[in-house]
Amino acid sequence: MAVTALKDYNFPPADTQDKFHGGQLLYVGWDDHLMFCAPFAYCLPPSTPFSELCEKHLPHSFGYHPDWAKVDFKTATWLKSGKPWQPDMTKTLAEQGLKHKDMLRLQTPGLKGIDGSCS
Repeated sequence: MAVTALKDYNFPPADTQDKFHGGQLLYVGWDDHLMFCAPFAYCLPPSTPFSELCEKHLPHSFGYHPDWAKVDFKTATWLKSGKPWQPDMTKTLAEQGLKHKDMLRLQTPGLKGIDGSCS
């Protein structure tokens, strides 16, 4: 059903990158692992190497899942805003064109959650 606004809600967004003290938001979800109901949001400097995201920040969030110990980033695939994307572990977020509030999805072949349940 369509919704019609009764007022013009024209105002500047409150979450622009300049409000994050040198950081930028990056959302990361892990496909087929619905134990995590939504992507995690990370506030990281654009100079963060992608390897640091994978080795330091993602384990802090996803490490509670029993499949996490089996993740192999060499065989993992990624989606950026729903389209296939190949990161370079040696480059920074900025060098790879990742912008404020971009969304990444991690796909790990062969890992489908607890007992294959996607949970």
